[in-house]
Amino acid sequence: MMTSAVADSPLVLDAEPTDLLDAITAEPAAPLALGVTGPGGHGRTTYLQELAGRYAQGGVTTHTEVPATDDACDPDAVLLIDDAHLLDDDRLRTLRRLVADRRHRIAVSYRPWPRPAALVELTDTLRREGRQLLLTPFTRARTAAYLAAVPRLGRRPELVDFVHTQTGGVPRHVGWLVDGLREHETAGIPTEPPRQALLYLGPDLEHLASDVRRLLIALAAGVPLPTEALRPLLNREPAEIDDLVAEARAAGLLSADGRPTPLVGRAVTALSPAADRTAVWHLLSELALSRGAPVLPLVRSLLAAGVAGDCPAATLEAAAEEALGGEPALAAELFAAAGAAGRPTGGRQAVAAALAGDLDLALRLADRLLTTASPAGRAEAALVAATALAHRGQTDRSVELYRWSGGASAHAFAVVGALATGRPSDHPEPTQDSPPTLPAGAARLMAAGVRESVHGTPSAALSTLVQAAALLEPDGRAVLLPDSPAALAALTAVHCGELDIAERVLDRALASGIGGPLLTGRHRLLRAWILMARGRIAAAGEQLAQATAGVGLESRDLLFAAGLTMGIARRASDLGALQRGWVPALEAVVRHPVDLFTLLPLGELAIAGARLGDLDRLQPYLRTAHELLGRLADPPLWRTPLHWSGLHAAILTDDPAAADQHVSALVAAAGHSRYAAVVAAAAECWLEVLRGTVDAVRVEAAARGLHDTGLCWDGARLAGQAAIRTADRRAMTALLDCARALQGRSAAEDRKPAAGAVSHRLSDREREVAELVVAGLTYREIGDRLFISAKTVEHHVARMRSRLNCANRTDLLALLRTILADPSYTTNGQPWPRRAAN
Repeated sequence: MMTSAVADSPLVLDAEPTDLLDAITAEPAAPLALGVTGPGGHGRTTYLQELAGRYAQGGVTTHTEVPATDDACDPDAVLLIDDAHLLDDDRLRTLRRLVADRRHRIAVSYRPWPRPAALVELTDTLRREGRQLLLTPFTRARTAAYLAAVPRLGRRPELVDFVHTQTGGVPRHVGWLVDGLREHETAGIPTEPPRQALLYLGPDLEHLASDVRRLLIALAAGVPLPTEALRPLLNREPAEIDDLVAEARAAGLLSADGRPTPLVGRAVTALSPAADRTAVWHLLSELALSRGAPVLPLVRSLLAAGVAGDCPAATLEAAAEEALGGEPALAAELFAAAGAAGRPTGGRQAVAAALAGDLDLALRLADRLLTTASPAGRAEAALVAATALAHRGQTDRSVELYRWSGGASAHAFAVVGALATGRPSDHPEPTQDSPPTLPAGAARLMAAGVRESVHGTPSAALSTLVQAAALLEPDGRAVLLPDSPAALAALTAVHCGELDIAERVLDRALASGIGGPLLTGRHRLLRAWILMARGRIAAAGEQLAQATAGVGLESRDLLFAAGLTMGIARRASDLGALQRGWVPALEAVVRHPVDLFTLLPLGELAIAGARLGDLDRLQPYLRTAHELLGRLADPPLWRTPLHWSGLHAAILTDDPAAADQHVSALVAAAGHSRYAAVVAAAAECWLEVLRGTVDAVRVEAAARGLHDTGLCWDGARLAGQAAIRTADRRAMTALLDCARALQGRSAAEDRKPAAGAVSHRLSDREREVAELVVAGLTYREIGDRLFISAKTVEHHVARMRSRLNCANRTDLLALLRTILADPSYTTNGQPWPRRAAN
């Protein structure tokens, strides 16, 4: 790089032009026959000025006008002619003769287009008698070198990338953009060029022929434009269009691939007369629509430029339909713009808003259309409102709207909603009034699957719902659903212990985008629930954070998120997190009425409430859940997890009678499925353990059964609690090893506990110390927290380690985590009363 003595900006050149300048500096009298070519803005004029400066340093005179005759040219002077493509034929021929005469030093610059015959003859002679330089755009390295010479900007990689991408390396445009950035200097990297940089391009655009400007307006839209599309736009034949492209490229306004750089595209869009823009884009959109080509890329470009209002309403509507599956929020924006331009798109805007998760807007639009739209429009509005209300827990009103709207899919969704609230009806399915599309087939299978889950077998229900989800995988992004068949399949799978199937169906739903952004959060929350059930607490927390990041959850998803928050905190023995999350969890319960598909989080919250000693506040909702199940004849698939949770809540509240009732219900459902049988056996083991009877073989079998059905954390917990309640050292050792293995840890990683009797009771002070030890605090930190000395803390830990027969700190921490998960077990020294005979 070198700095020009005659130009205001740095001159950044390749090796060949630099070598020529150095040669002229060293020997100004050497012969010169030079052609300098390149598009506008590539530095031809600046290079000739640099040549003049080098010759001036050597005492050589330079002239910049073509002499009137051959004899009028001074043989001792250097002739530097710029923009030779603008000269008439006579002067071009004069230059050719002077070059051919070989007595004069001549440098001529010209653009690649136009190419009159006289210019072609001149350039051929220059190439034959001397040399030609082609000035090319900056490479990224040359752009970086240019920026490095600019005060306050420097060679920041992100800024170099921005400048180079925006300008394509066209030297003049690099200079203009850099000047604009210096005037609007900001701390970060800009997202778009400053307006000043665009204004610099104004004169270049004004001097263009009208057809070239129309061509640039079309190309600035950033969409592929074959020649067949340009012919009606420009009213030119292909050869003439090629000339227009060549003219724009020669002006430095098109890159080698025939596209304008982002800087030029923005300038063309911003500075062209509005009438010209509107005319071109109207015609482009009409051509695309007539050919059946997508119009979304065109509209997206105009949105980025802030001039989408110039688009015809029909184009905006078509683009919105294209965006509906992948970008429903954009589709809603485009439908709104089309509506403002006079198109009746309120119903489609409501659909797009709902798919995007903007249920407030969807409900406002739908409610207005229910009273003002045509019959077809009212039916569509009813579907939107019904879907939005289903997501907000207003299932009864949702069912009413689905039935009112008519149609087979709406009837199927109404069946699902009615079963969810325990109020199934015998409304006949309407006659077929629409084609049997994939969404319609999926809706029917959803209804059949939920019905089967209530009245049939788990395997049939799960199979039907998985099939419903599979039907939507090819094109389910734009289907408005009250619930996802994948979510219902996953719930059914969780309720019958098929967590692998649940994971796979949710993964496919997330990959295919079933239901759009409206259902993405639900799929992720259920994915987190499965991770939590498997005991993968950290992964569940990450999935929960991903599902809730930056979005406002609707009431159903909010309830699942609350259940996950409390379930993760409970499994991590994080009492502080349980206390912090309890009131928001209660609010989530209040906001969403109890239904069949929210029994999982309700059961988890019941355990958390019992752990916090505040279960009474949930009792009305638990009674409602059991009443709902009663109206459906107590379906085993749905009642089993609720009774399992109820058992653990009863254990935590020290309520043997309630625990017996839950165990009886679980045993009664044991024949329904393998999962129900496993849970029933584990429930009976829990009661035996609590009553002081620990059959290590039976407990281990029950724990492993829970693990095999996906309840990994529950299985490890059962084995761990049994271990700390038995005085049999062999049984305790075996059960501890089992608990560790079910937690995914090798038993060999830890040493065996020492021999001796086991007492699992902790004093209140020991429990306080234990909680802080498990939390990772040092003895000094624990002492500061409890206002005791670090030495006293050490004595408490030593006593607990001795009483629990732990050979080392690792064993102690493992046991304390298990004990603290259910502190009511450890503070009640009396075994539970024996279970009454049935």
